[in-house]
Amino acid sequence: MAPRPARQHRGQPAARQVGRERAQRELVATGERVRKRSVETVTTLTAQEAYIAQLARDGLTNPEIGTRLFLSARTVEWHLRKIFTKLGISSRRELRTALAQSGEDRQPA
Repeated sequence: MAPRPARQHRGQPAARQVGRERAQRELVATGERVRKRSVETVTTLTAQEAYIAQLARDGLTNPEIGTRLFLSARTVEWHLRKIFTKLGISSRRELRTALAQSGEDRQPA
């Protein structure tokens, strides 16, 4: 009897491929492009991070930001931690200056 091939754990590789294909279709449909990772992107805010930073700068709480963006307050907190790291700051009070200095102080379309 021939040995059976190793099973894929719950079809994860196939599921990942389906997820990638769906994400690609959605990006094409919206006209967006995936940002390539490079040294510069380590400190550059994504569009969503910039928007969350602006909302936090304007005084909205994590739950208020989450409600506007259909995210949990905890997800907003996670984004803010990434934003603070990228901008080299440690509090919301520093957002106004840091956003202005980084050029991320633009209004959303």
